[in-house]
Amino acid sequence: MKNFDGRACWGILTSVDLQECDGDIIRSGDKMRQFLKELVQRIDMRSFGEPIIVRFGDNPAVTGFSIVQLIETSCISGHFAENDNSAYIDVFSCKEFDPVVVNDFCKEFFRAKKSKYTTLFRGVSE
Repeated sequence: MKNFDGRACWGILTSVDLQECDGDIIRSGDKMRQFLKELVQRIDMRSFGEPIIVRFGDNPAVTGFSIVQLIETSCISGHFAENDNSAYIDVFSCKEFDPVVVNDFCKEFFRAKKSKYTTLFRGVSE
């Protein structure tokens, strides 16, 4: 992150993969709304409009919530798989944020036993 410079790249993308989440939490629309609100605050962003929170999937292998929260500097999205209690969350912003904070908060909020994250700097010219 010490190399992040708003003039050198367009933004930051952090992807968090969670395994063995609390099944009750990932099946709750109210918890999804709470998660988005708290994550936006933790990374010092500003929400733009209301979140999209939809649970769908005819195939049990992919049934679960998908969520999107626009933020003034881009968006937060997530996809949750109920069949194995996993979650896949992305935060993209042209405003700097701490990827470790995102990972740790996601793991804590969903009570995941395992997490990993990847961060990419988008639009970097070499």
